[in-house]
Amino acid sequence: MWKAVASNALTLLIVVIFLAGGAFLWGKEQYTGPGPLAEAICVRVPSGARLTSVSDDLEEQGAISSAAILRIGADYTDRTDQLKAGSFRVPEGASMEEIVDIVTRGGANTCGTEIVYRIGVNSASVLVRELDPAANRYVEQASFDPAADAPAPEAYTAMRAREDTIYRVVVAEGVTSWQVVDALSRVDALTGEVAEVPAEGSLAPDSYEVQAGSDRMALIDRMQVAQEAILSAAWQNRADDLPYETPEEALIMASIIEKETGVAEERRQVASVFVNRLNEGMRLQTDPTVIYGITNGEGVLGRGLRRSELDAETPYNTYQIDGLPPTPIANPGRASIEAAVNPVETEYLFFVADGSGGHAFATTLAEHNENVARWRQIEAERADQ
Repeated sequence: MWKAVASNALTLLIVVIFLAGGAFLWGKEQYTGPGPLAEAICVRVPSGARLTSVSDDLEEQGAISSAAILRIGADYTDRTDQLKAGSFRVPEGASMEEIVDIVTRGGANTCGTEIVYRIGVNSASVLVRELDPAANRYVEQASFDPAADAPAPEAYTAMRAREDTIYRVVVAEGVTSWQVVDALSRVDALTGEVAEVPAEGSLAPDSYEVQAGSDRMALIDRMQVAQEAILSAAWQNRADDLPYETPEEALIMASIIEKETGVAEERRQVASVFVNRLNEGMRLQTDPTVIYGITNGEGVLGRGLRRSELDAETPYNTYQIDGLPPTPIANPGRASIEAAVNPVETEYLFFVADGSGGHAFATTLAEHNENVARWRQIEAERADQ
């Protein structure tokens, strides 16, 4: 009898082991295999949330077949306590394994509603937009000028009241430090004061994600640290025989390049013109430096330069001074900084607008005068239209 009992027990144990193994393999397939999501969704992970509530939310939205299996898989891979707060896009068909990675990896938010504070060369604006997860693109909800439009649109007020709203400050290439500080003073999602305008050129144009209530000066510090890193890396990889001896002089050159062209492919050519002129002992003769000497970077001139301004001897009038002006004239982006330290090799000494948004380059004054005459004709034709 005992042999029969032992035999039955062994058989039962084998069956249990077989079933357990099968259940494990089934669970693993459920965890790693494609999920049931038909189209992408946004998943919000609140600060302090636990995996139980997040997994239940995912199951409710149809992103996973079983909240319990997701929790077991996350626990097995030691990621249960690694949730990162934020709003994240979960793509269609994502497996539980992929979803766990998305909500525990961290990094920038990839989903939800954003309020974007744009600081541009000519104006500042606020954009309220929401990601359509299925199309993976943002849809504009409202847009306004914080300096002119009061009160703010209802969509903005409503999104400001939401805890999961993402805030972003976008600084355009070529803005001045005064423009950045002036625009930040009107960003009501930020707090604190900026005691003084940072050194011109010291702020890196970029997109910065911030938290509601963040300190303005802390954001300025982030911009300065980023610009220092960009300039340092570029200077380490600079070309030989440049006509400037310090990173600060390269930054001045980069700011001039930034203001002279908005065409990415032209930056190194523009840099070559100015480098060639400096090497030849020629004056830079660039309008943006003259304009900066008039405005001090506080806003846009809004008109053409007068002859008296071109003839005036000021530290920024490169028609009258030799070499570089004393400081940058804007905050240049990475591409202009890299162009300043690695210009393309050309014999160009002149350039002028060509009517297409770019410039016509020339080696001799005669060629340049022809390009100028062509540009004047284009201007005249446009004025007659």
